[in-house]
Formats: sequence, C-alpha cells, structure tokens
Amino acid sequence: MDWFGETWRVTDYLELDGEPLDRVDPGLLRAISSGHFTSMQVRGGLVRGLPFHVERLDRSSVELFGHGVPAERWRSYVRSALERAGVADASVRITAFTRDRAKVDQGIAVAPELLVTVSAPIASTGRPLRLLAVEHERPVPHLKHTGSFSLSYYGRAAKLDGHDDALFYDRAGHVSEASIWNICFAQAGRIVWPEAAVLPGITMQVLQAGLAATGTPSETRPVPLDELATYDAAYLTNSIDPALPVAAITTPAGTTSYQPDPTSTAQIEKAYKAKPAQPI
Repeated sequence: MDWFGETWRVTDYLELDGEPLDRVDPGLLRAISSGHFTSMQVRGGLVRGLPFHVERLDRSSVELFGHGVPAERWRSYVRSALERAGVADASVRITAFTRDRAKVDQGIAVAPELLVTVSAPIASTGRPLRLLAVEHERPVPHLKHTGSFSLSYYGRAAKLDGHDDALFYDRAGHVSEASIWNICFAQAGRIVWPEAAVLPGITMQVLQAGLAATGTPSETRPVPLDELATYDAAYLTNSIDPALPVAAITTPAGTTSYQPDPTSTAQIEKAYKAKPAQPI
C-alpha cells in the first residue's frame, strides 16, 4: 500500500480477549475457514465406519483441492496425535485445508494440509430430543465443509424457543437432516431415510450397511412434513449417538410426538453392531 509516498506492508496482528496472539499463524486461521473435515469418536484406539472416513476425506479433497488424501497419511497423523496426547479414548477431528489458495483458484492441484484436533470423548446424549422444524437448505450439503455457521445458528434458535435442536426441511416441505445429525424414521418394521440434499453422515452409512447386512427392510424416499404422524418413531444419528430417539417434532402445522418403539430400536441397534469398530 502506498501512503504519502511511502510503501507500507500490512501485516496481521491478532489479539484474543485483549491479549496478543503471537504464536498463531494468521494464514492458518484464514485457511481453515475454507476446507472440509471429518469427526470421529475413538474408543480404545478403534473407530467405527473407518472406510467411510477414508472415502470422505479423499473424495472431498479431490473436489476442493484437486488432490486426494491417502488413508495411511491421515491415519498415521491421528495415531501420532493420540499417542502424544496420551489417550486412547477421544473425539478426533481431521480438517483438510490449504494455505496455497492462489494455486487452487487457478485449478492447480494442491495436496491439502491436515489439522488433527484431539479433545475429550463425548458421551451419548441419552434422552429423546424435541425438534423444531426449520426451512433451511445447507449449501454444498454433500461436503462436510467448515462453513457451519447456519447449523449452530438454527440449533441455538431452536433451543431458545424451548426445543432441543433444529430439524431442517427444504423448499418442497420435505425433511432433510438436523443440525449435526442425520435422521431416519421407522414405519411398520421398515427404516426410512429422507430423500433430500443431505450430508451423507458416517454413522448413517454405517447403519445403512448394517441394515442391509442384517436383512432389515430400509429405503430412501421423500418425507413430507405433513406425513410425520404416519411414522412409528424417529431417530437422530451421528458419531456420538448412533440412534437417539426423537420425542417430538414441531412444524408450522403443529407437533408430532413419538413413543418408544422397541421393534425399530432393536433393528437399528442390531444394524449398528453388525459393523464393528476398526483400529485407527
């Protein structure tokens, strides 16, 4: 920048709560805001759905950076991080990003950098949730990207309105997913997944594979809001809660409540156990 005949170089200066941050790379902070990630619960050094994490990280990196991520690369990073942290049970997040945006924007393939975050393991929620249906379509939903502001925004708004979380539906009035969950429904011995633009969650894929392996009828089809009362039960699913019952869903037309359904609960639990965890 030229200012009064002199050339000034603008550099980043950061503070957090009034204290200088001199050990954080500003370029890193900017870079990780535009990338993708996968999260997992590790127990005893094992993780469920490992092949799906492998596929997600590689596929998403090819799409965003033109360069995939070999499975052994990120797995070795996670193993090292767990060892250095001295834990075998943890919540782990692998974020793929690049500080070389200029090349990516020119269509040049760049091997992404990988940030591994190890934090305390998260316990299951343990109680059925009450959901508030909100019309919202997540951008680029097939990618687990770092642009998650809308998810936390609508989740918080639902809680402030007296609910536990938000459930999304699209412009056609069809259920899609929840803030940090996929959702499925039970109907007459069959598990139904919403046909909509959603993130293909890892645990959702584990359950779908397990349902097929155990011979449990399942299908993917549109789930209109006005048909919620036709289902016997609903379940939220993610790496923390593979099958968390839904107590109620409130839509603009009213509230649908669900009672415990032992049949579908047993089906989903059996499907989940059919796909055991694997060493990271």
